[in-house]
Amino acid sequence: MTNLGDLEIFARVVSTGSMSAAGRALGFSAAVISKRIKRLEDRLGARLLQRTTRQISLTEAGQGFYDRVLGILAGLEEAEAYASGRSSQVQGTLRISAPTSFGRMHIAPHLTGFMKDHPDLKLHIVLTDDFTDIVAEGFDLAIRIGELSDSSLVARKLAPVRRLLCAAPSYVARHGAPTEIGELAKHICLPAHNNDNWKLEGPDGSLSYRPEGPLVTNSSEIIREAVIAGAGIALRSTWDIGRELREGRLVQVLPQWEGSHKLTLSAVYPSRQFLPAKVRQFIDYLAALYGPVPYWEQ
Repeated sequence: MTNLGDLEIFARVVSTGSMSAAGRALGFSAAVISKRIKRLEDRLGARLLQRTTRQISLTEAGQGFYDRVLGILAGLEEAEAYASGRSSQVQGTLRISAPTSFGRMHIAPHLTGFMKDHPDLKLHIVLTDDFTDIVAEGFDLAIRIGELSDSSLVARKLAPVRRLLCAAPSYVARHGAPTEIGELAKHICLPAHNNDNWKLEGPDGSLSYRPEGPLVTNSSEIIREAVIAGAGIALRSTWDIGRELREGRLVQVLPQWEGSHKLTLSAVYPSRQFLPAKVRQFIDYLAALYGPVPYWEQ
C-alpha cells in the first residue's frame, strides 16, 4: 500500500515545480525527495514525472494520479478535523509573507487574538517589500497589495485598497495645492519606493503619471515620513495614512483623482484543492478583521 507521506511529497513536488523547493517546504533534502518519488513510481509501476535539467512536468499517468491524490489529501485533513475537533485547533507552523509597512501596522497588532485561539500553532512571518515566490521559498501564504496577475496562485480578496494624493498642511501653505492634474508638474512629488508611475483614475478617465522629485529611496516608510513632514505630494494608501488624514497632519489634494481601483489587499496561496486548515483559519481571521469597509476607512 502506498505511503501517505509519499503522496504528500509527490503533491508538493508538483505544486512547487521542483524537488528542491518541495524539500525546503517539507524539511527534506532534494536527494531524499527524489528517492521517495522514485520509490513511489517503482511501487506503482508507472512514471509520474518527466524530469529535465530545467523543469519537472507530469506524465499523462502522473496528471491523473495527481488529481486523485489531491482529493485524498484534502479528504484526510477533513477526516482528521472531524475526528479530533481540529476545525479551530490547528497546529504546526504557518509561514507567511507580508509587505513591511502593512504587516507592522495591520497584522502585528492583531496577532494576539489569533494566537490565543490557536495556542498550538507557531507563526513564522517574514516582512518584505520584494515580490516573494511563495512556492519556491516554502511559504504557506502571502499577503499582497496590488493587481494580481499570477494565475498559478489562488487569491482571496481581503479588502479594497484606496490610494489618495496627499500632502502636509505645511507643504500646502508654502506651495499651494494643485487644482488640476497638469499642475502636478509644478509641484514637488515623492515617487513610490519602487519608482512606479502613479496609476490614477478621475474625471478624465485613467492615466499613468510619472512623478518627479528630489527623493529616491527603496523604503516606503521614508516616503511616508517625508510627506508627513511636508516634503511634497505623495500617492499613499488609506491603510497607511488614514490616521494622519483624520488628525489633520495630512490633507487630500486633487480629491477628484484617486489611485487605480484595481488594487486589492489579497491573501494568495498555492492550491485551492488542498488548503491546510491553518491557512484557511488565518485567512478567515484577516477577512473578518478587515472586511469590505476596513477599519482604517472608518
